[in-house]
Amino acid sequence: MIDLQGFGPSLLAGTWMTVKLSLASVALGLLFGLLGAAGKTSSNAFARFLGGSYTTIVRGVPETLWVLMAYYSTVTALNYLGSFFGNPELALNPFAAGTLALALCFGAYSSEVFRGALLSIPKGHREAGLAVGLSSLRIFWRITLPQVWRIALPGLGNLYLILLKDTALVSLISLTEIMRAAEIAKNGTKLPFTFYLIAALIYLSLTILVMIAMHFFEKRAAQGFTRNEV
Repeated sequence: MIDLQGFGPSLLAGTWMTVKLSLASVALGLLFGLLGAAGKTSSNAFARFLGGSYTTIVRGVPETLWVLMAYYSTVTALNYLGSFFGNPELALNPFAAGTLALALCFGAYSSEVFRGALLSIPKGHREAGLAVGLSSLRIFWRITLPQVWRIALPGLGNLYLILLKDTALVSLISLTEIMRAAEIAKNGTKLPFTFYLIAALIYLSLTILVMIAMHFFEKRAAQGFTRNEV
């Protein structure tokens, strides 16, 4: 039995923080990804430019820099804004900054997954929806989105696993997730191998749980569809 020397609760709290951060980031990131994919597949040249620029810029900069820029740039901007209202200490908290940075990165990569899924849907499906009098919004919600979700789900699952581990980057802005909790425990006990090993086991356990959940979601999303056998 590994002796955690009283740091067990802080590691559990760090694990919960990691889960909350990853779920908040993926929820916002899915929205960014859908918007990016919609822009890149739009018939409007300006929308395609915006979608392409978003994915190119975000994917061209390391996630670490996005975390640092999201936190320190918003701190500076909000302090400047707050000075006008008598509250110069106004700032974005580390959780919100980390969520924004990770969501931007997840959205940039997931936009390519969504784009591929959108392009794989036959145009005849939209034409059939128009033929029976459905609006563009209802066609997207009732016909396009369910198919996009089914096709994109495996790729999104892989991206979420990457995002889950990227949450370790928010330790740079003092948010106590798994890695920061392990770092604090290591400094307090001088047992780096023990607590880094525990952190690795926690990440591995979370990964296994996510893989099980994704398998369930993929099977559920595939209900009613048959796989073409070659």
